Amino acid sequence: MGVSFLSTCPSLLPLVAYDTPPSTRYQPRSVSICCNKTISALSDEEPFHWKRRDVLKCVGATVALELIGSSGSLVGMANAADLIQRRQRSEFQSQVKGTLYTAIKGSPDLIPSLLTLALNDALTYDKATKSGGPNGSIRFSSEISRPENTGLSAAMNLLEEAKKEIDSYAKGGPISYADLIHYAAQSAAKATFLAAAISKCGGKEDKGTILYNAYGSNGQWGLFDKQFGRGDAQEPDPEGRVPIWEKASVQEMKDKFSAVGFGPRQLAVLSAFIGPDQNATEALLASDPDVAPWVQKYQRSRETVSQTDYEVDLITTFTKLSTLGQQINYEAYTYAPPKIDITKLKL
Repeated sequence: MGVSFLSTCPSLLPLVAYDTPPSTRYQPRSVSICCNKTISALSDEEPFHWKRRDVLKCVGATVALELIGSSGSLVGMANAADLIQRRQRSEFQSQVKGTLYTAIKGSPDLIPSLLTLALNDALTYDKATKSGGPNGSIRFSSEISRPENTGLSAAMNLLEEAKKEIDSYAKGGPISYADLIHYAAQSAAKATFLAAAISKCGGKEDKGTILYNAYGSNGQWGLFDKQFGRGDAQEPDPEGRVPIWEKASVQEMKDKFSAVGFGPRQLAVLSAFIGPDQNATEALLASDPDVAPWVQKYQRSRETVSQTDYEVDLITTFTKLSTLGQQINYEAYTYAPPKIDITKLKL
């Protein structure tokens, strides 16, 4: 049996958030446009006159020239506003990660539940009706009390407390439960990868941190981090969409993953999200000929220094899982910058 991903949960160290720098936007160059008007000479007896369409054409050209002349400043203002919003979201996201890290550090035993909480919240997605998905509906008491969510209330309670702190410093509105649940699962996964690196270094935290920063795949979270702005469901998702993992057969698991667009590979890489005992889950999955090769691949990968195959595939799969059917609001958590009273400026 390979090294279990969740076996490293108790060891946690501070995580460094690597935010993707804003991309450089294209700046249009100023251009000058000439409007050439050719006027045909009339007979000597007829005076020159303009037709209405000629007047409209020249008026239109004048307006266009003025708009083009001011377009540079308009684009500059738009770019500046966009950069401000991105910085606001990035700063808030870093604060959220810090709060979640602290919460998880205090309760490392809840890491498996946090992963399953995110999985069960997302797997209510139904492709046919475009409903459900990672929308935070699992927070409702009538949903989290369902048999498939047994044992997840403690993890949800932990996030409720974290949300109070996050909302206290949020300047652009409260964080959605959907974002909260899936960013908590991200923090739990990153903490466990770091703990695995420490374990490979004989429990030496400083060396483990260096190992993870040097060989880990932390940078692969870039796309996940951009998906920040999920909306919350206003009612529980329909029942019967998520299996009771402890009782489900491998075929039932495969069928459920297939229903949301995943295959045996994704089922194997998310084994840590399926119940509290990853070793037991993988032993069951290894009994299926379709899933077994992937289970073995990821077990081998976890025994390496970098865990690259396993970590990259898990990050990629979880990123897709956490956005199933969701429309991301990329302006969420932004706010108007404070106005400056120029009359009070000292010149």
